[in-house]
Amino acid sequence: MFITIIIGLAVLSALIITHELGHFITAKASGVRVEEFGIGFPPRLLSFKRGETRYSLNAIPFGGFNKLAGEEDPNVPRSLAGKSRGTRLLVLSAGSLMNLLLALILFSVSYLFPRPAASGQVVVVQVTPGSPAAIAGIATGDIILSVNGQPVVSSYELQQHIMNNLGKETTLLIQHPDSAKTSIQLIPRLEPPEGQGAVGIAMSTVKRYPLWQIIPLGAIEMVETVIMWVGGLVGIFTGEAAGSLLGPVGIVQLTGEVAETGIVSLLSVSAMISLILGIMNLLPLPAIDGGRITFLFLEWVRRGKRISPRAEGLVHLIGLVLFLLLFLAITYQDIMRLIRGETLIP
Repeated sequence: MFITIIIGLAVLSALIITHELGHFITAKASGVRVEEFGIGFPPRLLSFKRGETRYSLNAIPFGGFNKLAGEEDPNVPRSLAGKSRGTRLLVLSAGSLMNLLLALILFSVSYLFPRPAASGQVVVVQVTPGSPAAIAGIATGDIILSVNGQPVVSSYELQQHIMNNLGKETTLLIQHPDSAKTSIQLIPRLEPPEGQGAVGIAMSTVKRYPLWQIIPLGAIEMVETVIMWVGGLVGIFTGEAAGSLLGPVGIVQLTGEVAETGIVSLLSVSAMISLILGIMNLLPLPAIDGGRITFLFLEWVRRGKRISPRAEGLVHLIGLVLFLLLFLAITYQDIMRLIRGETLIP
């Protein structure tokens, strides 16, 4: 459980800090004064000031934040609100754009690793001690290329070849993890011990993708994830599908549990969370980036006439209070799930 929490916190914090770095970099580049860049949320544990910006490490370990000068008030020196509409749009949307870019990178990187597939390479994932496979020198991680000279591209094909050669000497061409190929002989058992199989191995069919395919595949998975997520949300709110919203505690639990299943799953789930975080922050809701972009759009519609800083600040304050109430409700649900010992993946 401790390792699960640490992994989950690390992933969630990295995703949120990436978001905040988008705001930070574009604000600095645009001449907006960044008063504070914090990792975690207050109370502060330690901080230092470099130039005009204070950098802080805070006690609540969920992500980070930027404090920009004059987010609503253009009268503040070097304020965000005092910049042009194009600059404000860039700074406000940069966090979400960073999350979307990170999602594409993570989805793409996940295709650098072997992935389960219907056909591809047959990889040995377990060898039973004392079995024909173990005696012949087959080890975990070996790839079985052929049986009696016939290529195999799936676990099913390999099983069929083994069943057709029970009690007979059988030649397997093996590729070791160091890329060396070896031809070995073994005799599949007619009556193996229960649960061991004729040669004593467990195997998996995986596919490896060339480097030039990983970005297109990552982009396709991004689009499919968005479609799946939107469909899931619609199903939850219409009552057609079971499910619940996750807060930071739930995301930490989910990420930590997924990490136990392997690097590909961890990369994919991290990418999914980054993608959803990026999209959610662009929604036209008060107190988040999308809400501030909405006020920018209203300013454009009104031909440059701004909503008063006081009115905008009040809208964002009300939105923040509502978000905090929703956050507390979801966090309570997540904590109770942990107390009951329930998991988020089967």
